[in-house]
Amino acid sequence: MQPTIIMRPDISDATDKANLQVRLSGLELFWSHGAVRKTFILLALAVIWEVYARMLGNPLLFPTLTDTLVSLWSSVLNGILFERTWASLKILVLGYSVGVLLASALTILAINTRLGTDLLETLTATFNPLPAIALLPLALIWFGLGIGSLVFVLVHSVMWAVALNTHSGFRSVSPTIRMVGRNYELKGLRYVFKILVPAAFPTILTGLKIGWAFAWRTLIAAELVFGVSSGQGGLGWYIFENRNILDIPAVFAGLLMVIVIGLVIENLIFKTIERSTIQKWGVQN
Repeated sequence: MQPTIIMRPDISDATDKANLQVRLSGLELFWSHGAVRKTFILLALAVIWEVYARMLGNPLLFPTLTDTLVSLWSSVLNGILFERTWASLKILVLGYSVGVLLASALTILAINTRLGTDLLETLTATFNPLPAIALLPLALIWFGLGIGSLVFVLVHSVMWAVALNTHSGFRSVSPTIRMVGRNYELKGLRYVFKILVPAAFPTILTGLKIGWAFAWRTLIAAELVFGVSSGQGGLGWYIFENRNILDIPAVFAGLLMVIVIGLVIENLIFKTIERSTIQKWGVQN
């Protein structure tokens, strides 16, 4: 009687396949993080910047990323960039805060009264299409060469975007959630802050992001004009000042700082708020 031969899979091959699967799973897990993908995109853009600038070979037209970073580091060491950045951020926080408060007051009025709704819709239809920077000449006449002019244009750039998104979010709250608030006999501000705000916060946060972006762009643009008039200012004036002396790497360093601040606020402050509110409350879309 012939012995039966049982063919077994190669143990080494099976182990290699298992290890390969583990490695692939690890790479997939690593790539699944949004921060990793965003970092990869930023690194790719940095490489493209450096390669294109070297191919162009004209530092007055488009400096390399290396030269820009050297200029950025030099401005950080002498303190001028931090000084200009701090000047811009102080005005930004003031104008943004006032704009959000005014938008909140208008929205609360609109959600509680028909006249308030008509007022909000009329004002937003009238002033929202008007670019904030176009009001700067009038602001300089009304408020003079000071922080008041910049705050005025910032409030205009923030107010309507926040008000529109907040009002839209309030109106989209489901009747069931509204009924819960009525059953608990919530009225006025208690009804708004305990029922409407948590339910509509994804839309409200979107409005806050849009308002922040509008305010930051408007501030830098306004400082270019305001800096010329007053001889001082923040990042916008820093960019304009270096453009006048043809220090193009410093100009790009200023622009890079504007981008970095935008990335930090978007991915640190707003993402933290989102994790602490929207995801915690279970209203993430």
